[in-house]
Amino acid sequence: MIYRISHPTKILKGSITLSSSKSESNRALIIQALCKDKFEISNLSTAEDTVVLQKILSSKNKALFNEVTYDVGGAGTTMRFLTAYLATQSGSYVLTGSQRMMKRPIGILVEALRTLGADIEYLDKEGYPPLQIIGKSLTGGEVEMDGSVSSQFISALLLIAPELKNGLVIKFKGEVTSRPYVDMTLKMMQEFRVYGIWQDGIISVSRQDYYKKSDASYEYKVEADWSSASYWYSLALLSKECDLTIKGLKRPSLQGDGMVADMFAMLGLKSEYMEDGIRLTKIGSKSEHFGFDFSDCPDLVQTMAVVVSALHISAFFNGLHTLRIKETDRITALENELTKLGVLVEVENDNSMKLTPPEHLLQPKIIYTYDDHRMAMAFVPLAMLLDYITIEQPEVVKKSYRNFWNDLKSLGFVIKEMPEEEV
Repeated sequence: MIYRISHPTKILKGSITLSSSKSESNRALIIQALCKDKFEISNLSTAEDTVVLQKILSSKNKALFNEVTYDVGGAGTTMRFLTAYLATQSGSYVLTGSQRMMKRPIGILVEALRTLGADIEYLDKEGYPPLQIIGKSLTGGEVEMDGSVSSQFISALLLIAPELKNGLVIKFKGEVTSRPYVDMTLKMMQEFRVYGIWQDGIISVSRQDYYKKSDASYEYKVEADWSSASYWYSLALLSKECDLTIKGLKRPSLQGDGMVADMFAMLGLKSEYMEDGIRLTKIGSKSEHFGFDFSDCPDLVQTMAVVVSALHISAFFNGLHTLRIKETDRITALENELTKLGVLVEVENDNSMKLTPPEHLLQPKIIYTYDDHRMAMAFVPLAMLLDYITIEQPEVVKKSYRNFWNDLKSLGFVIKEMPEEEV
């Protein structure tokens, strides 16, 4: 499938209700599965990752004698969280996924879980899914981890930490990447009366139990997704005129990607916080150079790479070391697709790149997504500057923002499905 997206007026006015955070939803589902009390989760994300995780957790196939196979598809968070969760649940499980998932390393998490007493084996290539997991009560204890690894490995361990007989101590080597995501995990655990201490490069969580608040009507409400909001920030900034309300966002937020509001303020977009969300308006100023370390917010790299290129702002991005093991190799994917616009992309190493945009963007024939939802959504805002933008495999947005295309249509975008031979 191929979509051609355009906007006849380039003016963005109106409001949308943003999709819920899949990061928060997935953590809430694991806590719900482990909690001693039953509670409801409202505003749960409809992202494919969350739908898959919820389906697996609700299946309740905890077979003691018959092995159960769970296929997570391309859901990376689900693979990592379930690896840790199933290791604590009595039964025999095979955890598998898509072809891309079989190429995403999980060895650091598996080795940490083995240190804590888990019984996990690789069914194919060492260090990669699929996995065979024999779930049982785990002893727990101390593990040492490189802080530059995926924060999802750390969060997966933290979420099961209160279930471990001797609790959990994680000692980090070096700075922790995507620290806001680890902070989110700890804060959500606190919401359910489980407390951890993070001090001097060490996180410790003692043996505890998850309990909900005493209010009989308590339910956990998931915030709107700041990562998804980034695409609307980009659309707003590149529009001819803008007065856009995004409902569901709030400050302060559990989500580290909320810093996108500050990034776009530097580029000329004002965020006005209201009771039910935010209002975006243009303030007409921008920087001549943009530099940022994305170690704490790697999911914003594609959005920012496209928008600074569209604004003809030279940029230097740092903190990119986790991008090669995402849904695709995002550094290579960005280099390929930005080059089509005429952008000079200099990848200095696996951690940084320099962008030098042309005076006038080229009209690309087609933007490839590499089966990556963020590649699709990050490039759509170019429809506000170019005659149109053509996106291959647009259905990939369901991984995090299922209603993205409908939200665009509601604000005047024209989306036409194109035969491949006409592109």
